[in-house]
Amino acid sequence: MAKIRILPDALASQVAAGEVVERPAALVRELVENSLDAGATHIEVHAQRGGIAMIRIVDDGSGMDREDAMLCLERHATSKIRTKEDLGAIHTFGFRGEALPSIASVSRFRLATREKSALVGTEIEVNGGKLVAVRDHGGAPGTVIEARSLFFNVPARRKFLRTENTEFAHVEQQLRLHAIANPQTAFTLTHNGELVLHLPATRDMLERIRGLVGDELASRLLKVEETTVQGVTVSGYIGGPGMSRSNRQMQTTYLNGRPIESASISYGLREGYHTALMKGQYPVTFLFIQMDPHAFDVNVHPAKKEVRFHDGHSVRDAISRCVSHTLENAAKLPTGHAPARAVPAAPAPARVPLVPDSRQEQFAMPVAASSAPLRNIAPAPASTPQPQPALSHRVADVLERIAAGRSAPVIEPQAPKATAPEEAQEEEAPQPSPAPAKAEPAEPPEYRIIGVLQKLYVLMEGKEGLVLMDQHAAHERVNFEKFRRAIESGGVPCQRLLLPVTLQTTPRDADLLRQNLPSLNRLGIEIEPFGPNIFKVETLPSFLKTDDPAAWLDQVIEELSSLSTKSSSLRLSEDAIATIACRASVKSNDVLSIPEMQALLKDLFACEMPYCCPHGRPTLVQISTSELERKFGRRAPG
Repeated sequence: MAKIRILPDALASQVAAGEVVERPAALVRELVENSLDAGATHIEVHAQRGGIAMIRIVDDGSGMDREDAMLCLERHATSKIRTKEDLGAIHTFGFRGEALPSIASVSRFRLATREKSALVGTEIEVNGGKLVAVRDHGGAPGTVIEARSLFFNVPARRKFLRTENTEFAHVEQQLRLHAIANPQTAFTLTHNGELVLHLPATRDMLERIRGLVGDELASRLLKVEETTVQGVTVSGYIGGPGMSRSNRQMQTTYLNGRPIESASISYGLREGYHTALMKGQYPVTFLFIQMDPHAFDVNVHPAKKEVRFHDGHSVRDAISRCVSHTLENAAKLPTGHAPARAVPAAPAPARVPLVPDSRQEQFAMPVAASSAPLRNIAPAPASTPQPQPALSHRVADVLERIAAGRSAPVIEPQAPKATAPEEAQEEEAPQPSPAPAKAEPAEPPEYRIIGVLQKLYVLMEGKEGLVLMDQHAAHERVNFEKFRRAIESGGVPCQRLLLPVTLQTTPRDADLLRQNLPSLNRLGIEIEPFGPNIFKVETLPSFLKTDDPAAWLDQVIEELSSLSTKSSSLRLSEDAIATIACRASVKSNDVLSIPEMQALLKDLFACEMPYCCPHGRPTLVQISTSELERKFGRRAPG
């Protein structure tokens, strides 16, 4: 007797439904995408009991005639593609023809549709995959799809559903994703008969975002001007320096209007933010990417959440460049007030003394070996920059990870002889078109220093209210950019080894080292070939303290071999520089004089990115006068 059998159609549909319809939010995704493909200008989503009891989608799209309405319930029946060539250039959200038959096989399903030019439409009822009735429909033009009692006939799958609140949270999040990408379409969401979202159609993307996240967060977003790099067009809005979340809930990215997740995109965002984002935090982004559909494949995930790029490096680099350029041009001072669900500001001290103590009033600068004098951090006069080869960013990442145990730096970088150059570019990567202009240093605002809080926060009065400066974070930013310019102009200071270290490597590692020799030399590692697969190391970075240079270099090679062979170079050794800058900066207990505070503030606003330290923490926080008036009851909340 044969062991292999063909599954019955009903069972095969239920198996397929497990890939497409894993929860009520998946129904919303598939059905809303169909409505958008049909040209709907208004979409209503109604849910009961988190969508488990009922999901109803109502749209005013093109509708279907009876023949198409019957065919759309057949597996792999679609109007989106015709040939295999069409599969390589998808311009629509749907294309597989699996959503409707899968939903109908695991629910009590009803479809009512009418074309705008037709006098009568069609209504179809399906119960667990079995056709129940087909009748005329006299409703409004468009389509209504209703799915009740989800997984009523598949109890094994139904028991994996979560609580009603959890399932509805996923439904709401799914609708939000599509609403952001389609501001020209009006959306309505109700739950158990109560209105949850009402989003009118608009042509302004920021207005749609504001309607979803509120004025407080929307006002702090930075616009990413539409820029094309290597055929990848990037636009949208991102959070400014110091604006982040502890999860990816507000890290939204779209590819040709489709909400997606991609490792290349996530890496590009991290690299673009780099020193403007704290570790363990995720940026707030509403980023839109436009590409030729032939350059990526959306048919790699059952739920179409992920895509595969033919050249993920170009996507990553385009995002990184656009994000970093936007952040460098940012001129928004971080605010100290944020609602509970908005992006959190820097944590406030537990106790706030009303009057500075006598030692703070003196503003004396003690002599401390761990503090770099502020008078030495001002940039040198600008001169003509000298061209420098691009430095591989992956080498910098390696140094940061494997040199975590180094002690305080002993280097004294010379004052730079050139102004900060343009962002380093990969040699093979073309410039963005149009090329963004270099950000000018921020104009120093007029602040009056009024005191110091807890020997760390400089209190200042500005035109818009109270401004607090973290003296350590501010000095970190100043030193960070100073050290980076020193590296770009001449390289990292190095120390010569008493005895050169000889490394014998495999042919693969030898080739890897030869490719990275210029980058390694500029990072203070003087290394040169010394025979077949043998290298001689003469120097190491002066800030590195290790008792076993050979073992440390083996770690470098091991780390390099695990990274991509093609890496972006938008940042020059920034992880290592950030560590040096932190240790060379004034600390929380270092008391500064008024002139030193003023000099620090001036140097801070001469930086390319003055509003956050190299680790992503804010350097300045503003509490507006209106917020203070609300706190003291002088202005009604609103």
